[in-house]
Amino acid sequence: MSAANNSPQERSQQWYFKQLRLPTMTAQYEAVLKRLPKPEQERYRQWIGDLLRSEYEGRQLKGQQKRIRMAQFPICKRFEELERNALPQDAQDHLEALENLSFMEKNQNVLMIGNAGTGKSHVALATGIRACEKGYQVWFRTAAGLINELKESKTARQLVQYGKKIQKIDLLILDEVGYISFDKEGAELLFSHLALRYETKSTIVTTNLNFSEWNKIFQDQALTIAILDRLTQNALIINMNGNSYRRRKQ
Repeated sequence: MSAANNSPQERSQQWYFKQLRLPTMTAQYEAVLKRLPKPEQERYRQWIGDLLRSEYEGRQLKGQQKRIRMAQFPICKRFEELERNALPQDAQDHLEALENLSFMEKNQNVLMIGNAGTGKSHVALATGIRACEKGYQVWFRTAAGLINELKESKTARQLVQYGKKIQKIDLLILDEVGYISFDKEGAELLFSHLALRYETKSTIVTTNLNFSEWNKIFQDQALTIAILDRLTQNALIINMNGNSYRRRKQ
């Protein structure tokens, strides 16, 4: 029987076999069913379909939970929990692109710039959770935390391996850029590893500082320009200045 003539139920089961990576079962499925009396074939087909669906959904849920755990989110926040009208207007205008992850398909970065309490971290976390649920690998780090990890990897002579991990991560969320300034070594390490992701993967940055103030963080004008050049090229830049979203929630 050709694939074009298969019933929707049969096509569905073949799809599940493929997704679950069960090549032997795929090959033997029809032959085994034909050993049964015809009246029983449909009943077993339905039963096997229910098992396949349950196994697939169970694996999907476990995969999501593992990706969320590996991302190291400090807390789980979702788009459904957002009070959208309390967000700055520019954030409201860009929510669809963040929710449907269309920016990741274009390898775009997202920079959210604004004063404290306006929902930057919540939106970044919700985007990260959505990406994990859709099968993407995500890391959530504060800027200071990532630099500390880079320095520790350098000391342990594992910086190359660590860099390969950063390069492969589908979405890197870099939170709280601007709260702590970095020494030259930290700034250079951050730049070199963000450069590995340039135009190949997406990075989300939240910051309380305008771009003109970033030299306060990196303390080197040329390095600051180079970092901004990598981050802002092909980026969604979202103005998050506004009234405190956090206080309104309280």
